[in-house]
Amino acid sequence: MKKRLAVGMLVFILAAGAASANLLSFRLSYFVPHLKGDFWDIEFENMAFKKSSFYDVSFGVQYETFLTRGFSLLVAFDLFRKNKGSYYTNWVGYYFNDGTAFAFPASEFKGAFDPNHSISISSAPLQASIKWTPLGRRGNIIPYVGGGGHVMFWNIKMQGAMIDFDVPYVYEDEYGEVTVYQIFDVNARESDGIGRVSFGWQAFGGVMIPIGRRMTVDIGGQYFSCPAEFKNAFTHFEPLDAGGFQFSLGLNYWF
Repeated sequence: MKKRLAVGMLVFILAAGAASANLLSFRLSYFVPHLKGDFWDIEFENMAFKKSSFYDVSFGVQYETFLTRGFSLLVAFDLFRKNKGSYYTNWVGYYFNDGTAFAFPASEFKGAFDPNHSISISSAPLQASIKWTPLGRRGNIIPYVGGGGHVMFWNIKMQGAMIDFDVPYVYEDEYGEVTVYQIFDVNARESDGIGRVSFGWQAFGGVMIPIGRRMTVDIGGQYFSCPAEFKNAFTHFEPLDAGGFQFSLGLNYWF
């Protein structure tokens, strides 16, 4: 199924490239990744991260060719990267003589250090879509809607210290017993190179506002859905959605 989708998408893109170009766009977007699944649930429950910590600007380019008065074929590419470091909010760390480190409850212990790590995420959807301008392409405001499919290149990287909550230990001293967890150094990424490849769909809408004979300002929003699975560094976590939604401001040049 994935191979058929990839072949179909390639034909779609080549068809756009073979036709004469009618519109070239550059856009600046504010991207909000979905950040759903148990991987993110654990991070947001235990770290000082917030979902908004991973919202940021993305950059995109779009190549569009007109098919009819109301429909056009377009190919687009967006790039998003975000790196954020944080610490465990309710845990502090201690080193032991054998070189191991364990996390103790911050409510009861001061700790020798604060366990922390950084997470880097990236997504780069290569999209092929049909765009519809129901009122045509002339006017002071040109609304549009559209949708299609994409190939998503995505990655997640974690670096620093990670607490393993799957295996509890009991630490006993003169004050009693307490549950602790081992701390490991981690330097893991889901994929090397361009990233993990997954397939999804997108839908979008917006308006174009002419500012000259061949230029329009483009204001819009786009939603990406991209079911994905961990296959390398984080395989013990459930599938996630590598998509998100974005609000865009762009500049179009009409050929």
